[in-house]
Amino acid sequence: MDTGKSTTADSPDDSGTRPSGPPGGETGPPRPERTGWRRWAMDTRPLRRPAFRRLWTSSTATAVGSQLTAVAVPKQVYDLTGSSAWVGYASLAGLLPLVVFALWGGAIADSLDRRTVLLVTNTGIAVTSLLFWVQAAAGLGSVAVLMVLLALQQAFFGVNAPARSASVARLVPAGELAAANALTSTVMQTGLVLGPLLAGALIPVIGLGTLYLVDALALCAAVAAVRRLPSLPPLGGGPRRSGPRQIAAGFRYIAARRVLLLSFLADVIAMVFGMPRALFPQLAATTYASWGEGMALGLLYAAIPVGAVAAGLMSGSYSHARRHGWMVIGAVVLWGAAVTAFGLSDGLWWAVLFLAVAGFADMVSMVFRGAILQSAATDEMRGRMQGVFTVVVAGGPRLADLLHGTAGSALGPRTAVAGGGLLVVVAMLALAFAVPALRRHRI
Repeated sequence: MDTGKSTTADSPDDSGTRPSGPPGGETGPPRPERTGWRRWAMDTRPLRRPAFRRLWTSSTATAVGSQLTAVAVPKQVYDLTGSSAWVGYASLAGLLPLVVFALWGGAIADSLDRRTVLLVTNTGIAVTSLLFWVQAAAGLGSVAVLMVLLALQQAFFGVNAPARSASVARLVPAGELAAANALTSTVMQTGLVLGPLLAGALIPVIGLGTLYLVDALALCAAVAAVRRLPSLPPLGGGPRRSGPRQIAAGFRYIAARRVLLLSFLADVIAMVFGMPRALFPQLAATTYASWGEGMALGLLYAAIPVGAVAAGLMSGSYSHARRHGWMVIGAVVLWGAAVTAFGLSDGLWWAVLFLAVAGFADMVSMVFRGAILQSAATDEMRGRMQGVFTVVVAGGPRLADLLHGTAGSALGPRTAVAGGGLLVVVAMLALAFAVPALRRHRI
């Protein structure tokens, strides 16, 4: 296994050495082995550590609000243009700043206090959400303005995400990384369930502008939670600068650890070929219109997160898995199969069911890819690794928006979705058997 240096949680003390426990709370005696149903239930041990609990709370505060904006932007674009292709183009407008600032943000997270980075970027994201509200309230009706604001928001997010993810391994011990990832991902996925459902119900009542305002207020609460985090300065080996050389060093680090590269490729395959969200507005307005466009749109956006939350509630079982590579491979193949079934279904409830299965698989993949990354990278590289991880996780779906939006306009939405799911299954199996490093990886 390519683990580099020690994979325990890192934090400097006054003597310059690294203590054995995280700074967020006492390590305490070993917890007794859980038996029966508790072995499968959600592992909440990381929440006993105050610093991680504050970081997790800041994610909770934005989970629902941010998803209101995530639904409102493509809905507003589709209302202005009547085209799924434009929904894809708008999503692509946020991709370049996301890529640039996530890579740079990873280097920043390795060179500056991560708490400070989180404070500045969370504030920037909140201000951008406020500007979304202003343009909607003013009735500008400009796709160009929406694209500019989306690009600005993604730039802030690109710097924020690596610092947030890289902080986790400083706040919990290595044995709780999978549980911590599952807790964070579950609360975000819960927001993905409640946010779209609320958006679908509220858009006809209060309009898009108020959804943007709610998001801005939720982000203010997140800033308050981040302020209570402990200082997280770079450890002794961290870079003092955050320029191109430090970014290039991160890519060399990935190249020297093949399992990291393969875990990134697995997510690229799953998201670029298999994420059908750009077609949800069109499907809601056509294939599932008989259920009511608002209700259908909310259910389609919420279905994947529902499955992900179900997977998160079973996170106790993840601590017992040792073949992390096979867990990623199996989860991506299941994702592709479920997306294919969604594309072939013509009933709304079957569509929701298959998307929920896809969400379950995506959560499993996310948890184990995150655990591989956080355990295989040393602290002085975690920010840059999380920067690349952010580009892959957030950038892949945006490329998928362009691909599926264009293909959906040309071939029809159901054909585009089913074909993408099949490509995921074929490409993942081919990668797994052509390059054995990922399937051989285990803890």
